[in-house]
Amino acid sequence: MELSERRGRGPDGRGRLGSWLVAVSAVALGPTACSPEPSPPVDTACVSLSPGTAPIRRMTRFEYDRTVHDLLGDETQPARSFAPEEEVLGFNNQAAALGVTQSLAEQYMKAAEKLAAQAAQHLTRLMPGCDPTRPEADACVERWIRDFGRRAFRRPLDADEVKRFATLFDWGRDDYGGVIGVELIIQAMLQSPHFLYRVELGMPDPVAQGVVQLSHYEIASRLSYLLWSSMPDDALLDDAEAGRLGTPEEIRVAAERMLHDPRAREAVLEFHRQWLELKHVDLMTKDQKTYPAYDSALRPLWMAETEAFVEHVVFDEPGGSLTTLLTAPFSFMNAELAAFYGVSGPTGTAFERVELDPAHRAGVLTHASVLATQSKPNQSSPIHRGKFVRERLLCDLIPPPPANLPITVPEVQLGVTTRERFAQHREDTVCSGCHALMDPIGYTFEHYDGIGQWRDLDQGLPVDATGNISRTEANGSFDGAIELSTHLARSAQVRACVVSQWFRYGYGRAEKEEDQCSLDQLGDTFRRSGHSIQALLVGLTQTDAFRYRRQGGEP
Repeated sequence: MELSERRGRGPDGRGRLGSWLVAVSAVALGPTACSPEPSPPVDTACVSLSPGTAPIRRMTRFEYDRTVHDLLGDETQPARSFAPEEEVLGFNNQAAALGVTQSLAEQYMKAAEKLAAQAAQHLTRLMPGCDPTRPEADACVERWIRDFGRRAFRRPLDADEVKRFATLFDWGRDDYGGVIGVELIIQAMLQSPHFLYRVELGMPDPVAQGVVQLSHYEIASRLSYLLWSSMPDDALLDDAEAGRLGTPEEIRVAAERMLHDPRAREAVLEFHRQWLELKHVDLMTKDQKTYPAYDSALRPLWMAETEAFVEHVVFDEPGGSLTTLLTAPFSFMNAELAAFYGVSGPTGTAFERVELDPAHRAGVLTHASVLATQSKPNQSSPIHRGKFVRERLLCDLIPPPPANLPITVPEVQLGVTTRERFAQHREDTVCSGCHALMDPIGYTFEHYDGIGQWRDLDQGLPVDATGNISRTEANGSFDGAIELSTHLARSAQVRACVVSQWFRYGYGRAEKEEDQCSLDQLGDTFRRSGHSIQALLVGLTQTDAFRYRRQGGEP
């Protein structure tokens, strides 16, 4: 379902999010390669129960490592060696792309064997009060199978499953001893689809045809992987067992508890790493002749700054709003990073809060992690920076250039500014349609060079950082990134885009027509909270799309 075709229910015939949703697909006023002809919004009332289809979800590498940490106490992060996930919509957790190849299955097997062997070395921690090497251990091993299985599968094991795992233990014990029997159980559980996937069978809703209501245990898993990127804890599983995750209010109480757990911080950071495309920080290279201040040791400092800033804004700053994320005139840095930025204050290696010159730095878009990532090795890139804003904050996807079009980056020229060199893209009729959507946004960042340092001059000439956004509902002209960030923070289109980005990441899929009511509800929650990120996270647990799924259909 195209964004432009979503249903609405506002007084103008659109949903609360409908105005920008139409704009996202109607990028231009006339048809070009980058501006498809918009479809008119469909005016129809929301139904009372309207979830989208939710495909089965496999753990990502990030979720796998966090899950085996919480399940076994493992610190080795074995999934770092797994095959990387395919990105869809800018995220690596989209269910439709999370298949299992033969190679990945073998990696799961090897990891399970290694994790089981390591866990079996600490039986008193793994199986307190139970010694599997004793002849009379059958009863306590069966109790452990039930307890460990509930945690690994995130639901109670049925009698047949308990019997199969007990039989597996017997095989291992009879041939090699009780410790090997335990290892075999762990190996088998860690390779089971019930561990690797979030299986959601649910029960058909008694009223809404074709709709499945998730079980309490399935809701527990949705909560834990949304808010912790890991398995439910015992308290959440106990809530599920007691039937305390059936109503929106019960789910809200659980979600608010979970957001106070330290695990929520790392999960929220992972969303921002992907949303802000920070994975590229570790991969970037820079020309040290062009940027003598650059050193590869800066890259982890750039990441640490952005992560500390995001964590503080979301969890520690009163309100924890999107506005603060985009416009706050403070950040976190140590002495080395402060010297890079030309900021005074920190004197040691520890990161601390630093107040910034609000004319030069404000919000996450002026962090070196973002600016350097969206640049070339030897120059800034208005194209990459503009495309980043367009796609990640305005939810306006730019199509790739034609396959037969040669792509060349303007060479650095003495006495010619970056803006002047990149202007040629807009003079070429083949290129101008798309570049008109990106370059004018990117120009507003020209006070920051290719490693994110402030500059007043480019090639000895004054920087021109004026730019604009066009062909959206966030149109405007700006002089510099601070004005741009302030405008973006106030934009209904940006706020709605952030809702959609969290929807995609949190639910592991793209929006569908059936999700419009859930999107409207999320947008309303976000607005009424003053655009609090935590309120949006809780809101994600309150929708039809979270508590139900539609049977059949395309993922």
